[in-house]
Amino acid sequence: MHIAEGILSVPVLVTGTLLSFSGIALGLKQLEYERIPQVALLSAAFFVVSLIHLPLGFSNIHLILNGLIGLLLGWAVFPALWIALLLQAIFFGFGGLTVLGVNTVNMALPAIICFYLFNYLIRSTLKNRTVFIYGFMVGILSVAITIFMVAISLLATHESFWSLVQLMLITHFPLMIVEGIMSGMIIMFLRQIRPEILLAPLTGQIEAYRASI
Repeated sequence: MHIAEGILSVPVLVTGTLLSFSGIALGLKQLEYERIPQVALLSAAFFVVSLIHLPLGFSNIHLILNGLIGLLLGWAVFPALWIALLLQAIFFGFGGLTVLGVNTVNMALPAIICFYLFNYLIRSTLKNRTVFIYGFMVGILSVAITIFMVAISLLATHESFWSLVQLMLITHFPLMIVEGIMSGMIIMFLRQIRPEILLAPLTGQIEAYRASI
């Protein structure tokens, strides 16, 4: 999903940078000190899984797990993904510094959307099958929105990227299914053994949960 450097227009790059800084600022503002290890762990997980990729034109195919990470971190997903993307750009030339903001927004914003759509639903249900279905939807929807945003970034630069966008839609369909299954299984597992972890993005709620049990 990383867009390479030298592809996007200046207005798209500037817009992505401004939006990413806004998301990072909000994420850091809401981030509690106790959650920093969790954010670091999930940032490292994203760094590893997204580094294994297949080239696809000016982009690439790789696991993202942004929906899962967003579900667990809330707005802290912005700084978590930003630092991982920064390190990938510096050490491996994956993505790039000029497109860092755009790549961050393209992956973090879908994660935030999934957080608001599914966090409460997953916390409020007791059935494992329902939790898995919600998790599956998180994986599929996060990838779908990310593809849409990458497509918008490319088409806002030049309409000649339309053929690449069509290829992305076709090639990323299997990835959506894989991410859906992985997210569903991981979320179902976490819901069983550590249900309070889903409260972590909600400032101050995790202590209240522990006090009630």
